[in-house]
Amino acid sequence: MKGTTPAGTVSQQEASRWVREMFGRIAPRYDLANHVLSLNLDRRWRGTAVKRVEHILRRPGARVLDLCCGTGDLLMGLRSKSSAFVMGSDFSHPMLTAANEKIARRGFRCPLFEADALTLPLADDMLDLITIAFGFRNLVDYQAGLGEMYRVLKPSGMAAILEFSQPGDTLFGTLYGFYSRRVLPVIGGALSGSRDAYAYLPESIGKFPSAGDLADHMRNAGFQAVEFIRLTGGSVALHLGTK
Repeated sequence: MKGTTPAGTVSQQEASRWVREMFGRIAPRYDLANHVLSLNLDRRWRGTAVKRVEHILRRPGARVLDLCCGTGDLLMGLRSKSSAFVMGSDFSHPMLTAANEKIARRGFRCPLFEADALTLPLADDMLDLITIAFGFRNLVDYQAGLGEMYRVLKPSGMAAILEFSQPGDTLFGTLYGFYSRRVLPVIGGALSGSRDAYAYLPESIGKFPSAGDLADHMRNAGFQAVEFIRLTGGSVALHLGTK
């Protein structure tokens, strides 16, 4: 299991740079594009993730990191449901700027820091919970990403990965495939001003491991009690695993 390979990139360094620059371009209209393209289902998917980790959020003194936090929607969902210490990180500075503005408007206090998900500036065994929503697919090395998540979690800490998946060979899967390949790039490009970003999206989903394969890779990284929940016909999956 390697990682994302945007068209035209030939190394992990090039892939990482392409992804960082792409997210920087779409940051100003990222939220609008997400809500429109998902028919607002992205809010429900994040809400499901928050509900499944609430027992961790209730731990006394819980420390939480929302990895690849983007503009901060999941971050704020986690913070709004608990008094846990919730941080956010991303390697796109424009995304963090947008998240900081949104957090300030809500009156929350959530520290943000700029970092690569493969080399987090955090100590071993530090976090009770680490979440990542629609960002894991963009890592240049998935196994290294899982290893880094495992490293920073405390024993009994949990990882929650919310990510796009493949619905499979069903009528819904056929319709979803047509929408993601033909419709999504056009609408996403018009809303964001960056068609290549939304051409990359279905391409990256198609290359991403299936829900079952990702669960196996989590187990290989050391996670136990690994499970996944398919959402919206299998187009999205929430993976959970414990250190």
